[in-house]
Amino acid sequence: VMSALVFTGASQFAAVSVVDTGGSGIAAVGSALLLAARNALYGPVVARVLPAAWIPRASSAQFVIDETTAMASVQETDDDARDAFWWTAIWLWSLWNVGSIGGALLGSVIGAPETWGLDAAFPAAFVALLAPHIRKRPGQAAAVVGAALAVVFTPIAPAGVPLLVAALAVIPGWLVGRREAAA
Repeated sequence: VMSALVFTGASQFAAVSVVDTGGSGIAAVGSALLLAARNALYGPVVARVLPAAWIPRASSAQFVIDETTAMASVQETDDDARDAFWWTAIWLWSLWNVGSIGGALLGSVIGAPETWGLDAAFPAAFVALLAPHIRKRPGQAAAVVGAALAVVFTPIAPAGVPLLVAALAVIPGWLVGRREAAA
């Protein structure tokens, strides 16, 4: 049921992890909401492809996630962006829920995901989502600066901090994109 209603994997994993380690329901919901809040930042990126009417637009917000935003944002036209958004949303939501049911039914039979190499699936999917963005100069600038910041801060900062610092790489990417748009 959670997979059908909370369509953001990181939030689901956080909530389940909190409960699994003895945390309260309030802590689980708080963790899930905190992780899901990043999806609000995607709203301006995909606003052009969502329905204009209030109720359909609000219902569409369920599908404003990393993958749909990544696929829609690299399209050249609004029609292509709309198609990319909705096809990605429909397929991911469907497969996510089929996978959740399959995992619930067969998880104990399959065993540890690492033995099947499934622990590499999420990082591989993330890299695949980034690939279209890295083909353009703003994405290249953000990738290079982000990687450099992560390499510099990983040995000297507490866990998690290098990732937060590397997120600052959006600034040079934005500046390069702005400069290109002005030219």
